[in-house]
Amino acid sequence: MNSHTYILASRPQGAIYIGVTNNLIRRIYEHKQGLGSAHTLKYNIKRLVWFEAYDDITEAIKREKRLKKYKREWKINLIEAGNPHWQDLWEDIIQ
Repeated sequence: MNSHTYILASRPQGAIYIGVTNNLIRRIYEHKQGLGSAHTLKYNIKRLVWFEAYDDITEAIKREKRLKKYKREWKINLIEAGNPHWQDLWEDIIQ
């Protein structure tokens, strides 16, 4: 599983960002260091709250595009289904 679709949040129920990467640890580290997108910088979005792994980057990109089209409420429900307290999953992925 080399590719990931992920969601970052500024805080529980806060601003969110949906992204895709071929290296989740590197990309989340970049976001945490302020090297993310302009949107993540503007809204201080650094908390990894959801991710999915894919064998194929094209599938991860398709998932990212679908997620971005969904309404905010649906995205919040997706996050809370697996991470009800909006914990930062960073520690889980670096171990």
